[in-house]
Amino acid sequence: MAKVTRETVERTGVNVDQLVELLVKNAAAELTTYYYYTILRVNLIGLKGEGIKEIAETARIEDRNHFEALVPRIYELDGKLPEDMKVFHDMSVCPPASLPGDPTDVEAMLRVLVEAERCAVRGYTHLCHLTAGKDHRTYDLVQAILNEEIEHESWFSEFLGEGPSGHFLR
Repeated sequence: MAKVTRETVERTGVNVDQLVELLVKNAAAELTTYYYYTILRVNLIGLKGEGIKEIAETARIEDRNHFEALVPRIYELDGKLPEDMKVFHDMSVCPPASLPGDPTDVEAMLRVLVEAERCAVRGYTHLCHLTAGKDHRTYDLVQAILNEEIEHESWFSEFLGEGPSGHFLR
């Protein structure tokens, strides 16, 4: 633990215990999403599935990186991850991004992917509001993750025809 780090954040009025709890729940969401995206990705087959496999893989790897980025901050603030993986999974701030009933239904799979990203956007937006102007290190971290989650949502929602593309390349 970085003692002065925690004290500094507490002096800004941030409830550090609540912040750590939210960081752990978001870390759980990132790791479980990485796991579920692995299952989704291997089921993206056929002409339609292959068309989004690379994008799903990019989002999957970035979600694992988000988990890796959150863990040091949790421990810097005197938090820790649960020792029981099932407990960690179940405390995720987002529901599981499970394979739809028909694993060949690419549109259903896209809905799972976009909803997972929307949940992440809501979670990181909340963390940004909580830390803005108070805990600069956590704010910078969660804002960077938020930007990637917004990008992921755009990628998947575009395939569902939910508006024009906001980018030219992935």
